Amino acid sequence: MGKKIYVGNLSYSTTDDSLRQRFEAFGNVESARVVMDRASGRSKGFGFVEMSNDAEAQAAIAGVNGQDLDGRVVKANEALDKPREDRGRDRYRSSY
Repeated sequence: MGKKIYVGNLSYSTTDDSLRQRFEAFGNVESARVVMDRASGRSKGFGFVEMSNDAEAQAAIAGVNGQDLDGRVVKANEALDKPREDRGRDRYRSSY
């Protein structure tokens, strides 16, 4: 299993492919995903990259954190391994 990296302060023009290309310089990228807003279809300004192993992930974090990507200085650090919380999807449904 790979090591997941959180990448923040992404430009709205950053794509999964450009994120992957930036991290490939540091090793094998298993996945790269920019998180998109469901309603607008626009980037939320952050994403996740999964590297093959810890050494590659640490090299990528050191090499990308504080550097320019698509005109923005990005933040990169190890993603927290928290399970997704239930946000109460039913709270907006009417009870009619």
